[in-house]
Amino acid sequence: MAVAQPRLRPGGLTEVKAVLFDMDGTLVDTEPYWIDTEYALAEKYGGTWSHEHAMNLVGSALLDSGDYIRVHMGIDRTPQQIVDELLDGVVMRVEEEVPWRPGARELLDDLVANGIPCALVTMSWQRFVDPILRRLPEDTFATVVTGDRVEFGKPHPEPYLTAAAELGVAPEDCVAVEDSNTGVKSAVAAGCRTLCVPHHVPILEGEGRVFADTLVGLDTASLARLLDA
Repeated sequence: MAVAQPRLRPGGLTEVKAVLFDMDGTLVDTEPYWIDTEYALAEKYGGTWSHEHAMNLVGSALLDSGDYIRVHMGIDRTPQQIVDELLDGVVMRVEEEVPWRPGARELLDDLVANGIPCALVTMSWQRFVDPILRRLPEDTFATVVTGDRVEFGKPHPEPYLTAAAELGVAPEDCVAVEDSNTGVKSAVAAGCRTLCVPHHVPILEGEGRVFADTLVGLDTASLARLLDA
């Protein structure tokens, strides 16, 4: 399948030294798992929920999501309790099946084969990430930054700054791959050139962003060409 024609923004990148991947919606399509679990939570505790509310949480830190759910779902649970129950639900689902996004594993495999260090930068917590990592070769990610490792989650730049520092690469020499406005804001604020592949929610255009419709057909060489514009 041919690579979708990208919509490029000024500011090229001469060399890809590291690639920093978001997870939910970018590498795996687990958003439906989260949404189903949110609706189940509302039913269990007599709350109300909507698809619009669910979309407002895409890319957000889990405790921020827990607080949003507490307020907008109208249930008598703490943000921590809400997050714990959400994780119970989605971990059970992902242990049964990991719904990979098209082209994601192929791109990861090619980057690793070409010696490009990769990081996972996700606001999901480690116990949700672990079942997904077990489905990948052990050396796929040189570092993993999860939402329970950072003080400030996306859209704050800390997650991407942390990943770049742990790889020993300047943020401006990294490519971030994201599917949400929240994640893109984090990556751009950190100084990363960002490949935007919208999925469940649209992404606003802006400085430092390159758009593509899919990861299908992308490899190390074509990723560099996309960003060199």
